[in-house]
Amino acid sequence: MPVVIREDREQYMQELRDWLEQERDVPLEEMADFFHRRIDTYEEKMQTWKAAYEKIAGWIGGDTKRMLDLGCGTGLELESIFRKYPHIHVTGIDLCGTMLEKLRRKYRGKDITLICGDYFQEPFGESCYDMVISFESLHHFLPEKKRELFAKIEKALKPGGRFLEGDYIACCEEEENLLRLECRRKRKAGGISEDQFVHFDIPLTLEHETELLKSVGFANAAGLECIDGATFIEAVK
Repeated sequence: MPVVIREDREQYMQELRDWLEQERDVPLEEMADFFHRRIDTYEEKMQTWKAAYEKIAGWIGGDTKRMLDLGCGTGLELESIFRKYPHIHVTGIDLCGTMLEKLRRKYRGKDITLICGDYFQEPFGESCYDMVISFESLHHFLPEKKRELFAKIEKALKPGGRFLEGDYIACCEEEENLLRLECRRKRKAGGISEDQFVHFDIPLTLEHETELLKSVGFANAAGLECIDGATFIEAVK
């Protein structure tokens, strides 16, 4: 059964256009600073996806021993995973050190390696992970950057390994193009280069996201389910 991103597409697109007009003069924020300023309210806000977090563990294979978590934040996606697989080793990468400290305190005693850095720049290694996951992190980046990252993920996975992405996916090409153009306009208005990470959503459609994954060598990539606006995609090496 095809994954439905938005049941109410027309209403959703009108609300999005209205919101963009209201936010037209709001400047972009640098990514790490955005999350650092909101550390006290982050977990409460992310409860929007409570059902999605609970579902993640069901897509983690029972033979998973080593897992890489990209944009791990405070580790909300790890709660259900550690509940089901308490001895799994997790490497987490995030730009925001404040969030990583919160994650470290939350999961004392677990087998976790945390890296405060840019997952586009940090080395992942080759054929060393059974699973790579990322939740609500990759929709801030252009296709060229995603392709670069997806290629690193594919190389980091063992043969037969899987990448599970849960993310904001555009419901249609109109949404994809509208947000990308607005982000470009805001960057120009603020004198911000394309190389600087900013907190603004530029999601791809499900078709374009899966095409990117296949283009770097994944044998298969397909949508699994959309839960409260978070669309899960599985790519298999």
